[in-house]
Amino acid sequence: MRRFVILALLYLGVQLMLPLGEQGHGSEALVTFGFLILAAYTVGELTVHLGLPKIVGYLFAGMAFGPSALSAVSTTAIGRLAPVSELAIALIAFLAGAELRWSDLRATGSKLVRMLGCELLLSLLGIAGLLVALHRWIPFLADAPAAKFAAFVLLFSTIAIAHSPSVTVALLSETGARGTVARTTLGIVLLSDVAVVLLFTFSQTLARTIAPPSGAAIIPSPGLVIWEIAGALLVGGAIGLIVALYLRFVHRELMLFTMLVTLFGAALAQATHVEILLTLMTAGFVAENVSHSERSEAMRIALERSSAPVFVVFFALAGAQIPIRDVVSTLPVVLPIAIVRAVGIWLGIAIGARWTRAEVVEQQYVWMGLVSQAGVAIGLVTLVSSLYPDAGASMRTLLLSLIAVNQIAGPVLFRRALVRSGEMKNAAGDFPDRSSAVAPSFATSQAEK
Repeated sequence: MRRFVILALLYLGVQLMLPLGEQGHGSEALVTFGFLILAAYTVGELTVHLGLPKIVGYLFAGMAFGPSALSAVSTTAIGRLAPVSELAIALIAFLAGAELRWSDLRATGSKLVRMLGCELLLSLLGIAGLLVALHRWIPFLADAPAAKFAAFVLLFSTIAIAHSPSVTVALLSETGARGTVARTTLGIVLLSDVAVVLLFTFSQTLARTIAPPSGAAIIPSPGLVIWEIAGALLVGGAIGLIVALYLRFVHRELMLFTMLVTLFGAALAQATHVEILLTLMTAGFVAENVSHSERSEAMRIALERSSAPVFVVFFALAGAQIPIRDVVSTLPVVLPIAIVRAVGIWLGIAIGARWTRAEVVEQQYVWMGLVSQAGVAIGLVTLVSSLYPDAGASMRTLLLSLIAVNQIAGPVLFRRALVRSGEMKNAAGDFPDRSSAVAPSFATSQAEK
């Protein structure tokens, strides 16, 4: 009851303060930032008592106080807080890369690739087949010519199979979970980002060939696409080496330094026109594997402590951007797609795990960590809507509704998987003290074997 009173007082307070900042350029954004930290954290505490992850609470807080509901958070404020989301994505990518050890990738890389390949293929085929079966009830497919029909199905299915490293890393940081399921899920999710970007590039090229878009949409050349990926590896590797040298010779003010590195890395990736996520994942990976293990672990601890408030606001903003009315109106179509996608992931992981003779817990629980969707999928939705403006609006609505459903259900399923597999160390769901509970790092695998 006390937390509900706190939420009511916060809402009334922000309603009184927001008019005071309407004339200022940043006042509304600052008030909204503070409000979201307090409100989202309070709702997160409430969801813990329901057995749900705090991340779901942050999303619910954003949905409840966002433009689609109570409007305590305005669309203008969301736009002005976009740098917070960009920082969160940069932190997540760097942390994700820092969780990988080269020695363990060599040992498990083949298994991860085969499991990922199976689940992506089955999910893609299942979603494409369902779209064909339901095309009469899908606006952008109902009256589309054959060529555009095929192009839209291919593009939609490619985006719909994307996973969410942001949710995976944030939930693992929240729970302090580590073990086989956590490591395998993290590895598959990180590899999937690269795989989906490459697959989308191929699908986009094929779609433009069989169904040229109208208007003057600018599509990246093959050379630019290659540079976005190869350049990300080069730029990220250079940043990672700088971080490793700092850890070796300076090793001070790690919290401030790592925060600045992620900001600098994101800005450098934008300036050099390379893929931001891949750049920072590479930077984290190189820094982790070149520097001493004790110092790289201290870096991760410092970064995770400083990033916790940013994650709270990031997921609250993600919830605030969910169009509740659109989600409700498209549920009759979205729910079957979400179910088919989940079944495809489950079946693909089961087949891949048996193919690679993975452990039983991987066969049973890894698929539950792959349901979530966010960052990359939303970015690809934007690209498609600009490529095909006419059909893009309805495709965007359906895809965002699908992402919203998976964004809410995914963390719940992943938390349940971690609990059932016995890998979740912090039942309360708090961001743990990483000096005593290290994140699920591939580096722990050899000690556990």
